[in-house]
Amino acid sequence: MEENTERTMIQLWAGQRADGELVFEQVPAIMKGENCYQLLLSPVFAKGAAKHDLIRIQMAGKFIVEKHNGYLCVRVFSRSNTERIHQSMEKSLLLLKAELDHKNERLLVYSIPVESGFDAIESLFNTLSKGFEQTQWLYSNVYDPDDGQTPLNWWHDYLAK
Repeated sequence: MEENTERTMIQLWAGQRADGELVFEQVPAIMKGENCYQLLLSPVFAKGAAKHDLIRIQMAGKFIVEKHNGYLCVRVFSRSNTERIHQSMEKSLLLLKAELDHKNERLLVYSIPVESGFDAIESLFNTLSKGFEQTQWLYSNVYDPDDGQTPLNWWHDYLAK
């Protein structure tokens, strides 16, 4: 059986506005089965998954991760020039094997192999936060998307392989 490699855009639930309207994000993916997709980039706003993860879409764009594929998603929000921010970290990002998935004037989204290590990643991004005013970073797929605090711990099994 030939593997499907056709790229498609899927709608993932990204949150809810104050007025109750649901917010969705389009993410490029490859269909891997019924309602099952492999993400080609880390989402910007949909929490819980990263580049190359295998997800199963449920009702209204909500999803579960069927298989984590080893990337941490780091989002950087800033009122500073993100081009300068990215350039200031470029060499360190190369050492971490980070890939820039999204960039605009206020946002950067990186996919970084978990093998690069939490300590190295956090050191780099904490230094960044101190060097650029009104800049904040956070993981998108490390903590439970509902409470934002409970570690998902998917990396333990992934790194044990």
